[in-house]
Amino acid sequence: MFPLVSGAVSCQSFNMCAKKAPDTALAAFLDRHPKVDAVEAFVTDINGTQRGKLLPLKTARKIFTEGLRMPRSVFAVDIWGEDALAAGLVSETGDNDGTARPVPDGLRVQPWSKKTAQVMLTMFNPDGRAFGVDPRQALSRVLGQYKRKGLTPVVAVELEFYLTDKQRDDAGCPQPPRFPAGGGRAKKAQILGMAEVAAFRDVLDDIRRACALEDIPADTLISENGPAQFEVNLLHTEDALRACDDAIFLKRTIKGIAQKHGMEATFMAKPYAGLSGNGMHVHFSLLDKNGKNIFAGKDKKGTAALRHAIGGLLRHMPASTAVFAPHFNSYRRFAKGSHAPVTLTWGYDNRSVAVRVPDSSIAATRIEHRVAGADANPYLVMALLLAAGLDGMEKKTPPGKPLSGNAYAAKVQTLPVTWGEALDFFEGAGFTKKALGRDLHRAFLACKRQEMDVLAEQVTSAEYDAYFRDA
Repeated sequence: MFPLVSGAVSCQSFNMCAKKAPDTALAAFLDRHPKVDAVEAFVTDINGTQRGKLLPLKTARKIFTEGLRMPRSVFAVDIWGEDALAAGLVSETGDNDGTARPVPDGLRVQPWSKKTAQVMLTMFNPDGRAFGVDPRQALSRVLGQYKRKGLTPVVAVELEFYLTDKQRDDAGCPQPPRFPAGGGRAKKAQILGMAEVAAFRDVLDDIRRACALEDIPADTLISENGPAQFEVNLLHTEDALRACDDAIFLKRTIKGIAQKHGMEATFMAKPYAGLSGNGMHVHFSLLDKNGKNIFAGKDKKGTAALRHAIGGLLRHMPASTAVFAPHFNSYRRFAKGSHAPVTLTWGYDNRSVAVRVPDSSIAATRIEHRVAGADANPYLVMALLLAAGLDGMEKKTPPGKPLSGNAYAAKVQTLPVTWGEALDFFEGAGFTKKALGRDLHRAFLACKRQEMDVLAEQVTSAEYDAYFRDA
C-alpha cells in the first residue's frame, strides 16, 4: 500500500529556483523521498511510447539546469523502435541532438519503484526553438491558437485498460488474470460490476494510491465491458497539456502497479477478439475571457458554438482517424455494436455516436469525443480534436441533425475501415498538415507506413491453419 502524500514537483518552479540554487527544488523532493537514487528521464514519441534514459541521481541533477541531450530522431521511430528513415530525421540531419527539458510538474515519484523518480521532458532544437516533431509541442501550438482568441479548453481524459495474466495461454495469446483471492479466472464482462472491482480491489487500490502520490487527478474507477477491464476518469482541467501529461503518467502507473501484483496491464485497442476494446474518450468545453462556458446555452441543446465545433470534428474525422486509431490492431476495435463508434454521427446522450453531448447540467455542457483508442497518443488526439473544433467554429460548419437511436444501423458515412485508407485520408488532408505541422505530419506517415509494411510481410498462424494443408 502507498501513503497518500504529494509527490510532484513543478519543474517550471524548479528551473526558476535553479537560477539561484540548482539543487534547491531537488533537495526538497529528496527530503520527502530520501530513498531515491536514480531518475527515469523520458520524452513521448509519435506512437505515445516513452523513450529516454535511466540516470543516477548525481547525473540527473544537470537535467534541471542544462537539459538532457538526446537524438531528435527518437520521436520518429516505429512501434519496434526502428528508425523511420522517410521521416527525414536521420541521414538528412546527421541524426543530431536536441535538448530535452523538464515540463511543468514533470518530476514525480515512481511508486512501483521506491528508489527511482521519473521526469517528463519535451524537446527543443539546438537553436532553442520548440522541436516540431515532439507531439507535446504540437498540442502547445494548437493551444496557442485558442489563447490568441481568448478561449480556454477545459478537458478531461478517460482511459480503458485490461488487466491480464503474465502467463500466456497455450497459443501464446494474452488471457484474463486469475482472481487474486482464488476461485478461477475472470472470463465474463461485468459492466459496472462491484464484484469485479472487489475481486481486484488490492491492485485497484494501489493504482488509486499511486495516483495520489503522483498528483494524477484520478477520479472515478469502474469495471468495464470486458473481463478484468476497467476505466479510470481524470478530472476536468483548464490545462490541456497537463491533462495529456497526466494520461501518460497514468498509463505508466497502471502498468507499473500491475507488474507489482504479478499481472500485466494493456491499453491495446483490441486485445481480445469478440470482446470490448479499450477506448480513450475526451471531454471538452470552452471558456471565454470571463470564464463562461461558450457551449452552454439556454437549454441542454447548447449553443451555435457547440454545434459548429461538432461540425468541425465530424468534417475532419476521416483525416484524423489515423491518429485516433494509429495501429493495425486499432481497426479491430471498430465493429458494430462494440461500444466503439463506426459512423460520422453526433447526438445527445447517445453512446453509439462518435461525438456525444452528455446529459449534464446546462453549465457543464460539453462534447465527448469517443473515437480514439487507448493506444493512441493523447497529445496528438487532443491537438487534432481541438484544431478541428476551432476550425468548425471559425467556419460555422453545420454538424447535421443529431442522431437518436442506433448509430450502427444509420445509413451515413463511416469512419475509414482500414489502416491504409485512414493513412491515405491523413496524408491528403491539408487540415492535418496545418494542425500538426508539416514535419510531424511527414514523420507520422513515415512511422505508420513503415509499421504497416512490416506487418504486411508477416505470415500469421491463422493463415497457416487456414491455407497450409488444403490450399
